Amino acid sequence: MSILNVEHLSHGFGDRTIFTDVSFRLLKGEHIGLIGANGEGKSTFMNIITGKLMPDEGKVEWARHVRVGYLDQHSVLEPGMTIRDVLRSAFDFLYEMEAQVNEICDKLGSASEEEMNALLEEMGTLQDLMDAHDFYMIDSKVEEVAKALGLLDLGLDRDVTELSGGQRTKVLLAKLLLEKPDILLLDEPTNYLDAEHIVWLKRYLNEYENAFILISHDIPFLNSVINLIYHMDQQTLTRYPGDYDKFQEVYAARQAQIEAAYNRQQKEIADLKDFVARNKARVSTRNMAMSRQKKLDKMDKIELAAEKPKPEFHFQMARTPGRYIFHTKDLVIGYQEPLSTPLNLEMERGQKIVLTGANGIGKTTLLKSILGLIPPLSGSVEQGDYLSIGYFEQEMPPDIDTTCLEEIWQEFPSYTQYEVRSALAKCGLTTKHIESKVRVLSGGEQAKVRLCKLMGRESNVLVLDEPTNHLDVDAKAELARALKEYKGSILMVCHEPEFYEGLGAEVWDCTKWTTKV
Repeated sequence: MSILNVEHLSHGFGDRTIFTDVSFRLLKGEHIGLIGANGEGKSTFMNIITGKLMPDEGKVEWARHVRVGYLDQHSVLEPGMTIRDVLRSAFDFLYEMEAQVNEICDKLGSASEEEMNALLEEMGTLQDLMDAHDFYMIDSKVEEVAKALGLLDLGLDRDVTELSGGQRTKVLLAKLLLEKPDILLLDEPTNYLDAEHIVWLKRYLNEYENAFILISHDIPFLNSVINLIYHMDQQTLTRYPGDYDKFQEVYAARQAQIEAAYNRQQKEIADLKDFVARNKARVSTRNMAMSRQKKLDKMDKIELAAEKPKPEFHFQMARTPGRYIFHTKDLVIGYQEPLSTPLNLEMERGQKIVLTGANGIGKTTLLKSILGLIPPLSGSVEQGDYLSIGYFEQEMPPDIDTTCLEEIWQEFPSYTQYEVRSALAKCGLTTKHIESKVRVLSGGEQAKVRLCKLMGRESNVLVLDEPTNHLDVDAKAELARALKEYKGSILMVCHEPEFYEGLGAEVWDCTKWTTKV
């Protein structure tokens, strides 16, 4: 049975076409991985099928009475709500049924026999529905999912406005899973999850009997939960049965077939053109030449897709710094309240360090305290001599109103337009991206703009806050290569062991000193 039908969908932003004439069908129980490079339109597609965005052309049709749950990259929560309030709101439809049952009970006292029978029948139906959805076990369900995603440690009565971005995403994910909709739409759900919570989500999705569409650049996770791939590429959407590894195999074979057919056709075209050129002037062979020309004119020519620009990352080295990058003395980080016990940490020249641990325990705050961007609550940080620090922040400001071109020009005013365009192109951005407003780009494309700024300056220390979030497979692999090649020191927050294990980095587990666990 078809849950969702999408027919002849086309959409673009300004003169930049995202996809053209896309059709798609979702069946009951399908577990779909929606993949593609940064900026191919995966999140745009999700926004269109959920009605957040109107397509330029085409039709989106959901089956009747289908409950859709969507976790996107930019969800928000209302201030004044506690974590428990948000999670319990997943069951609002059941609380409404309870209110209806209470109303029926009030009416029974004054109802006639006929009315009473009708009311009792209606109440029985509602009770059956409430029982089927485990209405009397809501609190234990809330506790179970909250524990699985690490929310119990935060305190369920905590106001959502006190949470970090990653913690808010966890709360929204927990609410979505509690709703158990007919179809789950998940846009990069693992970005803010720790290893143990990813394991739980993997198990949950494997046991999920309803359909879901998942956008993720975490290939091991994707491979473990999906049975169907939809690949968004060159403004089209193509279906591949099986997991990501199977997709790669079939896609490579298909591309090889297309290339072979293209090469054969190019040879045929060259032969035909050569024959026409040699024989069109001679009376005896003119008819044969005209026949070949007609064949040429009618030929359905194969075109190879333009190769996508592959990112090339290279971080410039500044002069050698002193022996120590930083050391802290009884440093307590936080804002109004402490996020850590007193810390005595040090980093030496050439070290590569990865900070790990759950969201909201102070990893970003520690980076900012070491950089001197926020004052410590107590204690001190001393930076070493001759440091040239390159800092990659987790997100760009939401109110940013510049184009990519302007963003890099503001950072490097001495660059010519050619140099700005070249720098952005090296990061894997096309002309259309470069001329677009930064805010309309995907999360991965925005990350490439921030990496472009980082590469424009010499550094001897890189401080990176979740650099892999939103990056596609190619960009992630290239960033790993560039960091391995970098001769300076690296201090990085990262949740992906597959990414940092090859760097030979030392891992600091921040849960050992946080006050939030």
